[in-house]
Amino acid sequence: MKKFLILILVCIFTSHGLIFSQQKVWSLEECIKYAIEHNITIKQQAIQTDIQKNSLDLAKFQSLPTLNGQASHSISSGRALDQSTYTYINQTLSSDYFYIGGQMSLFNGLQNYNNIQKNKYQVLASQQDLQNISDNVALNVALAYLQILLNKELVAANENQLNITLQQIEKTQKLVTAGSVARGNLLQIQAQAAQEELSLITQKNLLESSVLTLTQFLELQTPAGFEVTAPEINVDPNFVVSGNIDDIFAIAQKNRPEVKSSELKLTASEFNLKMAKGGRSPQLSLNYSYNARYSKPSNLPGDQSFVGQLKTSKSPGVGLTLNIPILNGWQVNKNISNSKLNVEISEYNLEGTKKQLYKSIQQAYTDAVASLKKFNVSIKAIASTEESFRYTEQKFNVGMVTPVDYNAAKTQLLKAQSDMAQAKYEFVFKTKVLDFYKGLPLKLN
Repeated sequence: MKKFLILILVCIFTSHGLIFSQQKVWSLEECIKYAIEHNITIKQQAIQTDIQKNSLDLAKFQSLPTLNGQASHSISSGRALDQSTYTYINQTLSSDYFYIGGQMSLFNGLQNYNNIQKNKYQVLASQQDLQNISDNVALNVALAYLQILLNKELVAANENQLNITLQQIEKTQKLVTAGSVARGNLLQIQAQAAQEELSLITQKNLLESSVLTLTQFLELQTPAGFEVTAPEINVDPNFVVSGNIDDIFAIAQKNRPEVKSSELKLTASEFNLKMAKGGRSPQLSLNYSYNARYSKPSNLPGDQSFVGQLKTSKSPGVGLTLNIPILNGWQVNKNISNSKLNVEISEYNLEGTKKQLYKSIQQAYTDAVASLKKFNVSIKAIASTEESFRYTEQKFNVGMVTPVDYNAAKTQLLKAQSDMAQAKYEFVFKTKVLDFYKGLPLKLN
């Protein structure tokens, strides 16, 4: 019984988070923050950045002196060489050998330095890649968020049209009962109501699909109960898109992480080329060692104890090694050639990144101007369409207009409302994209 109660309590507390998330109403800023914190691609890039940091640390540690120790123990029988006296003895011999030593690079064509610089710029580039991924996630979330708001407006417009039709069905039913209009009028309006109901269902499905899209960006398990805040969005018909494409691009190419990343990767490739050229340089290193031996039995005079033999046989050493590359299978030259090609690739990547950024700004600016024009035309269209519909509705109520004409006027009004809503949200999104390229945060108010 206790286990059963504990299980119930666990289920209640586990489901509490789900209930809370379902009851929560999300703002755009909250959606963006949550998506960035839970996006898998962002987490993967963060790990990749940590890997690059480890590579930088390793590059720095390569400049440090090396130190290694070695110990060995051997037993031989019969005629064997006593390493202590370098004489042969014919008996069982036990030997121990101890060594500690290493080397330190004094000069290697600045390869270590250039390797450190290359990895440093790769770390900085990886950090900018992480920021770029976060920015793309934020834009996608903003677009999905605005799509939900648009679909909500379209659902409301379709519901309004259906309610008007249902009211006309009720009025027409009374007129048919009174014998004022033919029954065919009623059937036509009922058919129109069925079509509008189907359109409403389709639009609601689109709304559910847009909610699913946003919840997937947020990595939520289910879209059930998910709601977003619907701030009042008004577009000033006299609004003027500020700046121009070149001005926005000048700001963006200085601040955008994708451009910074390409620039940093180009610098890293240049240091990689310098490191490859360093392979042609002579390399000077300092070597140092200390070793000692112990043998049992031993013919070495003096103290035959373990410590005594180690002191007697100790052999410290220090030396310099100069390595001059002459012919190494053409590896150095090919490394330099490939590094030069990688520099060219990085230069083209930077150029391509800037061109793509300019095209994106150009497209967003053009779309913003076009959607504003479309919105202004839609305002005029709705004003005239609403007036035309009211006039048609009055004539229909007194039997002067057929149901076909009435339905056509209502459909035209719905289309005008839908066109204006689409133009409004497209304009809002494109202007937010332009603000985003200017370095401004994504906000709806």
